[in-house]
Amino acid sequence: MTFTTSLKEEIANLDFNTLEDSYELIAFLNCVAKINNNEIIITFENAKVARRIYKQIKEIYHVSPKITVRIQKRFKVKQIYILSITDKVNLIKDSISVGTKIEVASLVSDEEKIAFIRGCFLAVGNVSNPSTSGYHLEFIFKKERLAKQVLSLLQYFNLSAKLIKRGYRTILYIKAADDISIMIRMFKATSSLFYFEDIRIYRDHKNMVNRLNNCEIANQEKTIKAGLEQLDKIKLLKDHDLFDLLDDKTQLVAEYREKNPDLSYQELADVISQETNYQIGKSGINHHFIKINNLLKKYEKR
Repeated sequence: MTFTTSLKEEIANLDFNTLEDSYELIAFLNCVAKINNNEIIITFENAKVARRIYKQIKEIYHVSPKITVRIQKRFKVKQIYILSITDKVNLIKDSISVGTKIEVASLVSDEEKIAFIRGCFLAVGNVSNPSTSGYHLEFIFKKERLAKQVLSLLQYFNLSAKLIKRGYRTILYIKAADDISIMIRMFKATSSLFYFEDIRIYRDHKNMVNRLNNCEIANQEKTIKAGLEQLDKIKLLKDHDLFDLLDDKTQLVAEYREKNPDLSYQELADVISQETNYQIGKSGINHHFIKINNLLKKYEKR
């Protein structure tokens, strides 16, 4: 089962008041209902969503749609559920027409706005599984007008959504994980929200660990490179009988560097402080290598 399917099925099991159900149904019908003169046809791939919409139609319009189940064998075998409405068609068409005029200001409460978004998501929404891919939630609309209506509603809730055209369809999508999480919370899909947030925490932790590891590796490589360069300079001083020109403490630091070419300045300072009477810190180590560099520069100028 995909994450989209589990989310929609969780939503389909939730109970809302009649007004919210009305706006959810209006949005759903606007997205997918096919209207002929005397018949309204709605096609589903999800049995629980089909059951929810059937129940809403029956309770709100007092109509019992005809249900047909078909087996679709294209690509993969799956059941398709078809609701056919032949009673009170004009009444339902009028309700759908009202849905085409819905704007942010015409929906009084936040619950009504969320219900309209929820109905569209149940009809044409998809969300990627956060454990297998990036964060992505989208609505695939056939009607550009409807896409813009939902965009306005999402913007009302400060959700960052964008529209793109893909052929004859209009795609409304959200990429930000925070915004997707807020939307799932708005739908009151608690189990899906917990799953989504658990995956987010795991992925964020994994990414942080990877960044720290990469940073640590880069620092180690930098330390080793610096240590090898310093060994070359110490060897150059000794090969040209210049090493004895250094003061005793600088010679001590150089000798410990030869023994420990892979240590950082702080680690080298700790070793020297523990094994000798010379208490030194990271800046002190750096100061002694500046002396070594200055001596080499003087030699090179000769």
